[in-house]
Amino acid sequence: MNQVGVGPAQTDPQPRGLAATRAVLPNGVTVIAKQTRTTPAVTLHANVQAGTVFDPAGSEGIAHFVSRTIDRGSERYLSDQIAEQLDSRGVTLSASVSRHLLSLICTCLVEDFEDVLGLLAEIVMRPRFPAAEVDNRRGEIITLIRQGEDSPAVVAVEALLAMLYGPGHPYGRRVRGTVESVERIDSQALRAFHAAHCGPSVLSLAVVGDIEPDRAIERVHSTFDGWEAKAVSRAEVPSVPATTERRRRVIPMMNKSQTDIAYGFVTIAHSDPAYHAYWLMNNILGQYSLGGRLGDSIREQQGMAYYVFSSLDANLMPGPLIIRAGVSPANVERAVASIDAELAKLVEQGPTEQEVAESQRYLIGSMPRTLETNVGVASFLQMVEFFGLGLDYDVRVPDLLRAVTRDQVQAAARRAVDPGKAAVVVAGPYDGPLP
Repeated sequence: MNQVGVGPAQTDPQPRGLAATRAVLPNGVTVIAKQTRTTPAVTLHANVQAGTVFDPAGSEGIAHFVSRTIDRGSERYLSDQIAEQLDSRGVTLSASVSRHLLSLICTCLVEDFEDVLGLLAEIVMRPRFPAAEVDNRRGEIITLIRQGEDSPAVVAVEALLAMLYGPGHPYGRRVRGTVESVERIDSQALRAFHAAHCGPSVLSLAVVGDIEPDRAIERVHSTFDGWEAKAVSRAEVPSVPATTERRRRVIPMMNKSQTDIAYGFVTIAHSDPAYHAYWLMNNILGQYSLGGRLGDSIREQQGMAYYVFSSLDANLMPGPLIIRAGVSPANVERAVASIDAELAKLVEQGPTEQEVAESQRYLIGSMPRTLETNVGVASFLQMVEFFGLGLDYDVRVPDLLRAVTRDQVQAAARRAVDPGKAAVVVAGPYDGPLP
């Protein structure tokens, strides 16, 4: 790691690959800086470990509410002033929340870097959550919740996660909360959540663009120096008991035209040594809707699905592998049976050597495309930071994937995707049985 002039900041050895520079500032803020010269712009990607796992009972959805209101006024600026400063520079600030992270991302011209960094710091450190803005956003959130409750796809996935983890588990709760919980959240609750969970020790900031890393880190240091280190709450996510049986649920929504299937399992944490075997297994199954075994069998050969794909969300705790499909109500039983058959075949016979080799080539070959933009690089560096993978992870990934054998992929399937232990939810114009 290059030394940077920020006093006693801790630094890491020089990595290979992207060769980003990482520093931990005296107050605990982590900065990851990478210089690129493709455009005269800089992307700022801030992650605060203040995600939905911190939602307290009775205030489900509060972390999401924070993400929708954190930029609506600060101690120095009104909401309109923040919007004017961003708009005048052609900057769009995107805020989102996941299970563990509150994220804010924007891209600005190099000459605007210091001003935009200062504005971002003001939003992160000193949001006000004005009552009028909170009331406006509450109405928008409730509208989103009700739209989700009217969508078979959303209903199926949310019900599946509740089935897999239990509705009281942080991974099983609805990200946006419920209408009832959101109606109870006010400005005071949002400020209390920010005070309890947002601090320099849980902030990481990626700076990627046409700016020297030393300068970027020094500017972040001077900008966030006034944010005093403090104790923040840490999430305690309970483990999930292993299931020994198949679970099924049908949610009739008879006024809809399409039925959505959500079929899944609790799998592994990202830190699991078998992660790369699971990654390959998921790609072979159907990480993309037009590829993989699921798409080839259910959509292309049988013509039963409007879409079908699988996704793996290995997180700090064992995350879900979810198979999604949209089908005609007449094809629900056949589609679920076909998913069962494809998984059983993968468990019993494993993948072919060709499938493993093709998936390895695809995943390795797609890496450079994810790193073509400043936003892509910043997001990758933040993922590496969050999971503690090391700043040379982009260099190690090809060898890690190439090292996975066919037997290891089959072992991952045997461990994770036994149809007899699946959770299956169907939502839509269907009220019949499930296999």
